[in-house]
Amino acid sequence: QVQLVESGGGLVQPGGSLRLSCAPSGRTFSGSTMGWFRQAPGKERESVAAISWSGGNTYYADFVKGRFTISRDNAKNTVYLQMNSLKPEDTAVYYCAADFSTKFSWVGYEYDYWGQGTQVTVSS
Repeated sequence: QVQLVESGGGLVQPGGSLRLSCAPSGRTFSGSTMGWFRQAPGKERESVAAISWSGGNTYYADFVKGRFTISRDNAKNTVYLQMNSLKPEDTAVYYCAADFSTKFSWVGYEYDYWGQGTQVTVSS
């Protein structure tokens, strides 16, 4: 059983930055697409970003384009989400997820494993 562990969340002022990390326990990310999702109170979960195993394919939701960057270090078995120019509306619980199918996807229900989430709060 794969467990994904996110870290790096916290409280940041508007305009600030955070870097989220995600690492698995139980198996490696080998061959997987990795995604970041978020859910704000009272709202549905939404896709934020995704990256293929090779890193050659990436996806960004329109609301984070130009501000967030997804990356992965397969040697360290870790995926990252660099978040810059944070806005209050970015406040949410952020989840890391792994999709071990052969296709590149950013659709949540196609992902196989999920982390417990890390809280990101953007407030002055």
